[in-house]
Amino acid sequence: MKLLQTVLRYAAVTVVAVFFLAGSLLAAKDDVPTPKEYGVYVKTATKLVRILPNIVFQEERMLYIESNNPLHLSLKDIHYFILYGRPDMQYLTFNNLLFVNQSPLGKSRFIFGKEVEVEVKKRSDALYTVRPKGLFGRGYYALWINDSAWDFIVE
Repeated sequence: MKLLQTVLRYAAVTVVAVFFLAGSLLAAKDDVPTPKEYGVYVKTATKLVRILPNIVFQEERMLYIESNNPLHLSLKDIHYFILYGRPDMQYLTFNNLLFVNQSPLGKSRFIFGKEVEVEVKKRSDALYTVRPKGLFGRGYYALWINDSAWDFIVE
């Protein structure tokens, strides 16, 4: 009889331990997909979408980009951004873009507006995730590192 009580106690303790540990074992995984090529991507619910780079120009101490058919994204589809490669993350900024004027060829020029705070997590030597902190709304934005900016429009 004592042997049965001891076995039942151990079984009860094991069941309770498994119950409490199951939550951490079954928690949502923070898997970040690795793209096939270096670049900047936006993670949506179903896929990775590559954002094409744009050149940062300087004229009379003003930094700007010329809009060149940027990617259009829906606000509800954006989960986070992925930087895959070996960029100098020390100089990464996330800015909204403000219209300033037009080029002589008629292309719209945009300057970098107020910097949006971001949370950058290093996932491996060449993989980073970038998430805006706080409110993130519709507008024209750019992830900017040195002479390259990856611009996109959030609708």
